[in-house]
Amino acid sequence: MVGGQLLPLLLQAPQYTRVHALSRRPLPFDHPRMANRVVRFEASLQAQLKGLQCQDAFCCLGTTIRDAGSQAAFRAVDHDLVLEFSQLALSSGAERLVVVSAVGANPASKNFYLRVKGEMEKALEALRFRALDIMQPSLLLGSRRDLRPLELGAQVAMWLVNPLLLGSWSRYRAIPAASVAGAMCGAAASGRRGVYRYGYDAIVSLAGSNSRR
Repeated sequence: MVGGQLLPLLLQAPQYTRVHALSRRPLPFDHPRMANRVVRFEASLQAQLKGLQCQDAFCCLGTTIRDAGSQAAFRAVDHDLVLEFSQLALSSGAERLVVVSAVGANPASKNFYLRVKGEMEKALEALRFRALDIMQPSLLLGSRRDLRPLELGAQVAMWLVNPLLLGSWSRYRAIPAASVAGAMCGAAASGRRGVYRYGYDAIVSLAGSNSRR
């Protein structure tokens, strides 16, 4: 959902002359700046994308335990595949990685989902990119192809709950996927080096600064 919002922004960004979009299936549109690389994520990315060169890398990979079918399958995507993509980006020359994680990510968490997200973040830090920008949104608002009634109901409920989440609780506010995508572009355009984590307020601020560019 975030990746679908992010790609058009990258294609419009003046700092990028070429955007390599990795996907499981061919994308339904073309663009003179885009190279759509169809890959099999269950196979080695390094072998499939040998010779690829990039400056910045953006990772929106993620699933749910329900969709994955098991905790092991979830970890294979949200930890292992994210790490493999990031290693590929680093070996391809990327100095910056911008990635989507989750609010509350913590490698020591008792919650499996948050623990995996935290372990993923820790593994990415160990790669030592010159710049690592980690988005930590709560529930994402927006449409996706397989949006289920319960998910739609949760989104509607969060629109009502959001104004009640104040102070330290504001980081749990649901946020549009488009805002996260805008913040990812904003983080890349900032030029800052080091490791940064962005919660609700920072994501909204970055998305706003990106839209004003």
